Amino acid sequence: MRWLPFQLNPDLPPQGIPRLDYIARKFGDRDHSRYRRVAMAGQSVGLDMQFEKITVQPNTVQAHRLMHLAAQKDRQDAMAESLFRAYFVEGANLTDNAVLAGYAAEAGFDREAVQAYLDSDEDSEVIRAADVEAREVGISGVPFFIFNRRIGVSGAQEAETLLDAMEQARAAAPD
Repeated sequence: MRWLPFQLNPDLPPQGIPRLDYIARKFGDRDHSRYRRVAMAGQSVGLDMQFEKITVQPNTVQAHRLMHLAAQKDRQDAMAESLFRAYFVEGANLTDNAVLAGYAAEAGFDREAVQAYLDSDEDSEVIRAADVEAREVGISGVPFFIFNRRIGVSGAQEAETLLDAMEQARAAAPD
């Protein structure tokens, strides 16, 4: 499995924007309660999402760069778990390179090396280009699953739907 970059809000400035401003811009009010259903779904599988702790709606280029770096070390899943926990449970500011480097360290990376990488511009254009490519092929949201580079499934789906797509992709694969 590979995690590919896709920004939900590519128009946000590098430092992000206040979360309540983002919610007001997107929904017309500053009400966090619209996320209650998602939080309850998370609780049903042991995730304690704390949307009210999120103070910055991030531009995610830096987080995607970190995932790109993690892919080179075969540690994307660990990095993704760390970033998801950081944002959805702890409300971390994912635009802050020092914060990101700290979570990378928790996922088994050298904090100083990650900090230096994030402070540089290395791989930034790779991330932006991959994001543009995803949009050009019709991806407009997450989650989006691509099985065997043949079958795409958009949105949160039931397990049976995902399994069916996997089986279709396997059947369509050349021998």
